[in-house]
Amino acid sequence: MFTYKEAVEWIHARLRLGIKPGLQRMHHLLAELGNPQERIKSVHIGGTNGKGSTVTYLRNILQEAGYSVGTFTSPYFERFNERISVNGQPIPDHDLISLVTIIKPIAEGMKDTEWGEPSEFEVITAMSMVYFAETAGPDLVLFEVGLGGRLDSTNVITPLVSVITSIGMDHMQFLGDTIEQISYEKAGIIKRGVPVVSGVSQPEARKVIEEAARRNESHVYQSGKDFHTRRDSVLNNGERFRYESSHHSAVYDISMMGAHQVQNAEIALKTAELLRSRDEITYTEAHLRAGLKSAYWPGRMELVSEKPAVILDGAHNPEGITALVTTIKERFSSKKVTILFSALKDKELKHMIRLLEEAASVISFTDFPFPRVAGADELFALSDHPRKQKAVDWQQYLDEKLRMAAEDEVLFITGSLYFLSEVKPVLLQKLENSRKNK
Repeated sequence: MFTYKEAVEWIHARLRLGIKPGLQRMHHLLAELGNPQERIKSVHIGGTNGKGSTVTYLRNILQEAGYSVGTFTSPYFERFNERISVNGQPIPDHDLISLVTIIKPIAEGMKDTEWGEPSEFEVITAMSMVYFAETAGPDLVLFEVGLGGRLDSTNVITPLVSVITSIGMDHMQFLGDTIEQISYEKAGIIKRGVPVVSGVSQPEARKVIEEAARRNESHVYQSGKDFHTRRDSVLNNGERFRYESSHHSAVYDISMMGAHQVQNAEIALKTAELLRSRDEITYTEAHLRAGLKSAYWPGRMELVSEKPAVILDGAHNPEGITALVTTIKERFSSKKVTILFSALKDKELKHMIRLLEEAASVISFTDFPFPRVAGADELFALSDHPRKQKAVDWQQYLDEKLRMAAEDEVLFITGSLYFLSEVKPVLLQKLENSRKNK
């Protein structure tokens, strides 16, 4: 029997195996575990950006309607257990320990097979499926794709609905360097006869998805064609929009900021519609309103402090950065915008920094302990901003900012989601200490 710390350390130690695209190991591992994925009702959510927010909108709608909802997401923000949750409550430590006890000998026993040992993500995916099928038993599980889709370890399920939120240029070393190639990988989650909800905007990406759906005799419900939204107004803390489909027309409020969050919310609404049309769920208009309004996802335009103003946003690729910059220009054009940025080496760093410079009064670069992180010096050298800085120690930088921030200043902490997960608990503690000392 493990301690909790030992169990998590064993999982993380599997990062040394790297990313292993392919499904053979997963099928073998799950067969050894009794194929738990076959006993789960699920929705599969892929795409470049918007997966986590779409998951949380849909989860909150379903919870408001009285359903128990499992979620499998990544990465975590404050605690590893968040990745496997039911109704927003992370898996208990004792259940996680039990799962590692079961899976460890099977995983290590695969070392000499033709497929080799499963990776960290494969192990966590398998753990979630055993937990949902055999312990927690939620009514429905929302599985977020980890990387791509076609060869992602979550792609062993046959869901009730497949969702593709968006297509962007990310993870190109694994997925290809054109929109068509990346779309092909994302469309790999489409299953025979399973309806598809798409928020994809590019014509060439839509074409790839439609062709994959046609091969699988699946119907595609496309944003902008089969369902629509119109952004009505920008709220102090959120958005108001009108949603329209062949079945439904109504105005909703959400509490997450940005036009991109309206798109994520509309995808969740359409997915709920399809689940109801298949007699999998029922809900009322009140459930939709309350679910969308209460939805919150950490690290997505998350206001963690009002005075001083500090916002976390996990914009970790060009599309995410573009959405962040658009929101900054819409909402904070009269403010002094200070940005603290850290990212991984395999991103389009120069392009992302150029975009951030459009919105920044001051931009600071830092790094954190992580295998693929770009150094603060490297990021600094890529910037041409007249007021660029290096924050060698980001914790010391935050101490100074929290103490010295101007009245009209807003600090945005952005970049890698792994960076934000390091920053958030430290930042919350610093804010709490600051309040106590006043």
